[in-house]
Parts: sequence; structure tokens; C-alpha cells
Amino acid sequence: MEKARIRELIDLLNKANESYYAKDEEIMSNFQYDALYDELVSLEEKTGIVFADSPTRKVGYEAVDSLPKVTHDKPMLSLGKTKSVEELASFLVGKEGLLSWKLDGLTVVLTYENGSLSKAVTRGNGEVGELITGNAKTFVNLPLKISFTGKLVLRGEAVISYPDFEAVNAKIEDDNEKYKNPRNLCSGSVRQLNSGVTAQRRVRLIAFTLVSAENKEFRLRSEEFEFLKSLGFEVVEYHRVTPETVAETVKMFAGKIGDYEIPSDGLVLSFDDIEYGKSLGMTAKFPRDSIAFKWQDETAETTLRRIEWSPSRTGLINPVAVFDTVELEGTSVSRASVHNVSVLKDLKLGIGDRILVYKANMIIPQIAENLTKSGNITIPDKCPCCNGDTQVRTVKEAESLYCTNPACPAKQIKKFAHFVSRDALNVEGLSEATLEKFVDCGFIKEYADIFRLDRFKDDIVSMEGFGEKSYQNLTDSIEKAKDTTLAKFVYSLGVPGVGLANAKLITKALNNDPEAVFTADSETLSSIPGIGDVIGEAFAAFFKDPENRNTVDTLMEFLRMRKEDATDVDSELNGKTIVITGSLNLFENRNALKDAIERKGGKVSGSVSGNTFLLINNDITSASSKNKTAKELNVPIITEEEFVDKYLK
Repeated sequence: MEKARIRELIDLLNKANESYYAKDEEIMSNFQYDALYDELVSLEEKTGIVFADSPTRKVGYEAVDSLPKVTHDKPMLSLGKTKSVEELASFLVGKEGLLSWKLDGLTVVLTYENGSLSKAVTRGNGEVGELITGNAKTFVNLPLKISFTGKLVLRGEAVISYPDFEAVNAKIEDDNEKYKNPRNLCSGSVRQLNSGVTAQRRVRLIAFTLVSAENKEFRLRSEEFEFLKSLGFEVVEYHRVTPETVAETVKMFAGKIGDYEIPSDGLVLSFDDIEYGKSLGMTAKFPRDSIAFKWQDETAETTLRRIEWSPSRTGLINPVAVFDTVELEGTSVSRASVHNVSVLKDLKLGIGDRILVYKANMIIPQIAENLTKSGNITIPDKCPCCNGDTQVRTVKEAESLYCTNPACPAKQIKKFAHFVSRDALNVEGLSEATLEKFVDCGFIKEYADIFRLDRFKDDIVSMEGFGEKSYQNLTDSIEKAKDTTLAKFVYSLGVPGVGLANAKLITKALNNDPEAVFTADSETLSSIPGIGDVIGEAFAAFFKDPENRNTVDTLMEFLRMRKEDATDVDSELNGKTIVITGSLNLFENRNALKDAIERKGGKVSGSVSGNTFLLINNDITSASSKNKTAKELNVPIITEEEFVDKYLK
């Protein structure tokens, strides 16, 4: 019986590993994986049976066939792990260590020769990885040239920040095609055959180990980190600890998780004394000089009260679990996404079930386990928004529910919300809730109806929550929105794959001529730097569609196009990357400051890197992650007022 369970666990975990590492997909949560892995370890220790294909013996994943294979000079082992702070402290046996983030991305080995990056290889299965040198050269913060001319080998984690992850997902229309997390996006981005795709994803490399530096010896890991910093590498945040300070430092890291922009699934503790760490040797799978600490997920038992089915503009209807409020990681939680129909079925959810909930990596509420498994949830055959027929479809081996009605208001509401959003036409007062009311009342059926709302003045004024003043504010905002730029108008239309930045590139290249933009062919568009074939073809196809072109022509009757402000090519900001964080005093919002920077030829990024020109933060002494990173990379931090005085006057 135990032997059969061991085989079952090995098959389940190996399948999960293959999906996670090789296919960039998740078929189970980290919570579920850890529970099954711990059960397997326990059974192997109890029975003494360890099969050759057990994930307790294997490291990483097999390299995919599409990329060249490279054998590592030194095998890359995984780390032993614990969820106990006490065990973490006892690991140090009275010595000093370094505690750092355990980053959740894709491990890469980098080799520099004669001061230049010569080779980059993924971890793969620990012995054989994939050659990705061309892709690594597009990492936004990676120095391609360094002052050290001897052979240098280091390991780092390729990562994508949460803001950059959200920016990529925002351009994907189909919710089922969106990336589940930054780690999946990063893995797929780094292992591309086309390095141009990698470059668009803003991958960063954070160094965590110096493997070797020709003719250089270091006594301490902390000295290695400082050496790597001096060469221009971004190094993982670390803190020196003793057994007595481990618990306090773990608590410090835990307090940062909510604001930390880089995905992390725990911490790593290593001996600072390099020779001592080496003297401990290694097991078949783990080195003994380091150990991983995984967050002990705080769980709470509660009662499932209902499943809400939330329609989206793509037709996907997402199940959301609503349960009695519990406290997790210091916050009140009463809702958790169930992701799709497959997950709902696997959990055998039912109204009244007792469930265990937790926050994945202390951030995202999820259901860990269903204790009673009544399985009495009925999949709705009608859309909760339009009452149209629904259909369960299998996408990427997962069942999901869709509304089949193309005229479903939920699909339109999301499009209308995008149309009036801040970066688009910026109609203040038209929230999704208000749009939903107007759609339900029949006031809005197409974009142009937003400019015809005065036909329903009496109805709107009498609506709950409205009145003469609210109506007047709304109509004033709509009138103001008629003055816009061609780029913002193009962005407002929701052309697949075209964000505001791409819209600006296209309209600027075509001299802000509406007719030239609307009739441009794919070849012309693809030749614009930064656009490419995929976006060019999608853009041209959108405006060739008669229905879309009719929509555009109708809207043009209401809009007054103003020219984009010319870029100041002589500005000191031209071509520079700026990061904004914290609250603003002089500008209405970040977009207003962003526009001012772009008019000076600058670019605004969501994260600080070695390429950042400066960080704007009115709280210069803040202990935020962006301030800390800026200080580590010697990026100047200035206030909004200082920035205006120096660069905008």
C-alpha cells in the first residue's frame, strides 16, 4: 500500500514539475505541491524505498528540444528546505550567515571572459541547461561589459517584476491566455527562440552566487556580493545574521513582502564563511552550506457560503469563492479565486463546506483544502450577466466556463471601461459600476453613445446616486474628453496587442495623420521600430474590418484631435529611464508626470535597475524596496520639486 502511494506521489509530482519548469504552466498550487512532497519524503524515510525517478533525487527539469544544450562545468544542486524558524536558526550551529530572498524566476549561469558576456545557460536539470546567451543580452539591468577581465562565472535569477508582469498581461485579450504569475512569464520569456520577444518582457537578472573569478579568492560570501556589486550587477538583498538574530531578520523580510516588486517564494540562508561551508560537503541532491526557508503558510478554517460567477470582457466566467471572513497575515479575507471549473471540481466544493484558506506566498488568498468535499456546486448554464447560454471549454488542459452571447453586456462593459480609462479618453465619473447601470438601462450600446448621454438626462438625474451636480460633472468630463490625441484614441479602441506606448510609436511615425494611421498596411506598420510583424498585422487587420472602421468614423465626428507635444531632443532626459514612486504633490497623478517626462524624451519604468537615470520619490528617506534598490545601484533619488526645478523648467 505504501509502495503504491510512493509511486502515485512520484507520478503526480513529476507531472507537476514538467508542467511548471518545461511548459511554464501550473497544475497544482505550491501549497499542494509542498504537502505532497513532504508526504513523499516521509514515506521514503519510513519504508527506505527511493525510486530513481523520485523528485526527492532529481533537480530541475529536462532542457527543451528547441534550444541548444550545454553541460554545466559544476552541477547545480537544489537546496534542502524548512518552514521552521527554529530549524533555520539551528542550521548555523553558532556561526554567522547571510539571509537573502529566495527569488521565484529562472536560474541562469553567466560566464564573462575578457570583460564581456560570453555565455548564458539556464539551470535545466542541474547538469544540462539551455544556451540563451542572445536572450540574456536583452536583460534590462545586466552589464554586457565589466571591468574585470579574467574569467568570471556567476549564478543569478532571471525575474520579471510584478508591475512589468501586469503590463504584459494587460495587453492580452483572452483571460485564459494571460500568464498565471511572473515566474511562468519569465521562464517563457528567457527561453525564447526570438530574443526580440525576451527584450519586450523587461527581464532582470539578480545575482545570488559567485561561482568563480579567475585569480581572485574571497573568504566571505558577503565579500563576493560586494565584488559583484562593484562590477555593476544587481545583487539579491541580503542581511548578515547569527542564530540569535535569524527570527528577527525573517520577520523583517516578511514585513517587506507586500511591497517587494520581485516574486519571491521564501528565503535562503548560507554560511558567510565560504571555506567552512565547503567543508560540510553535500548530499546527493543538496549542498550543506545553504538551506531554503519557505514561508509557513498561515491557514484558517472557514465555511464556504457561495460561489460567485464573474463574467469578463472575453466571455470567460471566473468562479470566486465567498466564505466567512478570517484573518490571514494580518488582513481580513473573505474571497478567493477558484481559477476555473477544473479547480472547482478537483476541490469538490459545495455550499456549507469547511475549507482551509491561506495566502500564497503571504499575498494571494487561495483555498488550500476542502475538508468536507460535498461537491454540490452546480455549474451555471446561463450567464449571470445576460442570461445567455454558457459553455464549458477545455483550454490548456483546464475546463473553464464561457458566456456564448457576443452581445453580453459584461463583454461590452470592460471595453467601455477601457475606452474611458485614464490613459485612453479619460472620462472621469464613468466607473465600471456606472457603465454597468447605463448599459443595463440601454443608454450605452456603442462607444459613440457615451457622447450622446444628454439624450437621457432626465433618467440619469433621477438615478440613485446621481443628481443635477453629478450629471453636470459627467457631461463636463465627456466634453473635456473630446479633446484628445490620436495615440490615446487609438489606444482607447482596444486594438489587440497595442498599448499606449505602441500607439504613440505608430501615430508619431505616421505624422499624426488619422487617415494614414487608419489605412496603414501591415508592411508599413511592421517597419516602424518597436512594432514588428505581429502587432503590425493585428493593427492593420483591426482597421480593415468594416465594422471597426465604421466605429472609428462615427467617433471622429465627436473628437477634436490635438497634436502630441513635440519631444525635446535637447533635454537631459532624452533617452533616459525614470522611475516614479510614492505620492505626488505638484502633479495631479503619475500619468501627468509621466507625460511631462515623455515630452522631454524620457521613459518611465515601474522598477529600478542599473539602467535607471533617477528615482523620483518625495520621501527620500523611505525604507521602500525601490529606495533601497536605488541606493544599492547608486541611482539618484530626488523629490518631485527638485525634478521639476532641474529638468522641467
